[in-house]
Amino acid sequence: MCARTSLNENRVLTLSALIASIFAGGGLIVGLLVGSLVIVFDGVYSLISLLLTLLSLVASRYIRKPSDQQFPFGRALFEPAVIAIKGIVILLVVSYSLYSAVSSLLTGGREVDVSIATLFGAINVVGCGFAWWYMAKLSQRYASGLISAEVKQWQMDTMLSVVVTAGFIIALAISFSPLAPYAVYADPLMMLAMSFYFLKVPYGMVKSALREIFLMAPSKEICKKVDQGVIAAGKESEQDIELTGVTKVGPELWVDIDLYPEDNSNVILVEDIEHTRRTIEKRLSNLPLKLQITVNVTR
Repeated sequence: MCARTSLNENRVLTLSALIASIFAGGGLIVGLLVGSLVIVFDGVYSLISLLLTLLSLVASRYIRKPSDQQFPFGRALFEPAVIAIKGIVILLVVSYSLYSAVSSLLTGGREVDVSIATLFGAINVVGCGFAWWYMAKLSQRYASGLISAEVKQWQMDTMLSVVVTAGFIIALAISFSPLAPYAVYADPLMMLAMSFYFLKVPYGMVKSALREIFLMAPSKEICKKVDQGVIAAGKESEQDIELTGVTKVGPELWVDIDLYPEDNSNVILVEDIEHTRRTIEKRLSNLPLKLQITVNVTR
């Protein structure tokens, strides 16, 4: 990845960290004041998002360092490793919130100042929604696994705020009805519903990151484009070309090619190898990934 792209990635992650810090502080303070489990969870989630974003920021700078003796194949694997850590931490937070919600339901619910909570929730929806939209817009401009992970974090935060606000509006309506004694169950019930829903997103993050860490095949779309590129290179080459492996690792796409000598001559010129490499690079240049192409001469 070029220096300019790396700089843009750092700027996006820094902006995300600043916004997350504002929501973290506000959520924790308001949640503790009104006694709401879901608002405290929202604040804790934002705080953890901030810490994870700072981790992504450090990783982003570290990943871009050139290969050396300690890391002869580069540091691309650090990106999926960081994404896996983020997903696991979010899974743990959601799991603990699920446990807290069940405990509150079994102990008679939670009394919450729903009027203040509803106002805070509405402000959160607007703020988080804007952050999600803006991060998604930047993600389209700057292709990066770390920025994509940030978008997913803000998506979860926005959906969390929407559900919380809707729940508090319902709780506020219930408090003025004959069902007012049951309003204390609104907060833990919302937390319970959100916990089950939000388990899906971090699970997907961890699953995708582990596929890269274990060097598994990338998405079908990437595989299809690589296949088409290799077939096109084979038509332009005098040698037989075979795709033997392809995997995505962080910002890099690793492609292994076997090149067979024509007519069993066992002679392949360096120019043939470089021509094959350049042809494949040209065919795959539209992919937002750094290509690492290995051409093996097979006899």
